[in-house]
Amino acid sequence: MKREMIVLVVIAMALIGMAGAANYMYEKSSVKGVGYRSLEMVISTQSGYEGQKLVEKQSGSGNVILSRIELEAERQPLDMACEWANGYPMDYINFTSEQELEYMPVSYQTGTYDQKWVDKLCVQNYKIGAVLTEMYTHAEHLQKTTEVKTRGYNALTDTPCCNGVLEANINSNVIGVAHIGWISRDPESSSALKGRHAEYGRSVEDLTGVFAIQKFIQLWGNSTCGEISVDWLPCV
Repeated sequence: MKREMIVLVVIAMALIGMAGAANYMYEKSSVKGVGYRSLEMVISTQSGYEGQKLVEKQSGSGNVILSRIELEAERQPLDMACEWANGYPMDYINFTSEQELEYMPVSYQTGTYDQKWVDKLCVQNYKIGAVLTEMYTHAEHLQKTTEVKTRGYNALTDTPCCNGVLEANINSNVIGVAHIGWISRDPESSSALKGRHAEYGRSVEDLTGVFAIQKFIQLWGNSTCGEISVDWLPCV
């Protein structure tokens, strides 16, 4: 009887150990066709107001000439020492999106779908207090390539090191409405500001009409984060 109980306890412990969340996430997709599309991707490397967050939403009707998305994310323990010199990230998200979309209403036996294209991307790096937004709405035509990487490094050691990076490379052509912006805020609230977070930088651009857009955005925790690199995983 005792031996059976020991075996059951060991099995229970093994099941508990296997119940941990997936720390590494990867997805690669390619979509072409005509019709209505609705897409939602939500990634979070840490719970609460920690780590890296990414939300991508897309919907619309018409011709999906090209849609390629590649996503890679990994969650690492919060108590990992800073090892930037060895290139070891605490947690990160790499995201590439290549889209070419044209609007038109489509009708099937199940109903009619008539919606201009909407593409929204929001990336948050709570380690360095940085956020990036890229949004297109009411788009009759959208052709874009977006590459984003966001990383957080722990800084439990006394050695100064890079504690986080958010970089984006945006190249788009749009007939519709575009909104692109970023904010840099102190991750720690200030008593002098009555509990609010000090804001160090902000850039917001809104466009309505026919535009070609090129932007490179780089937000670092400090100047020791290394060389510029946005071609981490190009689309093929």
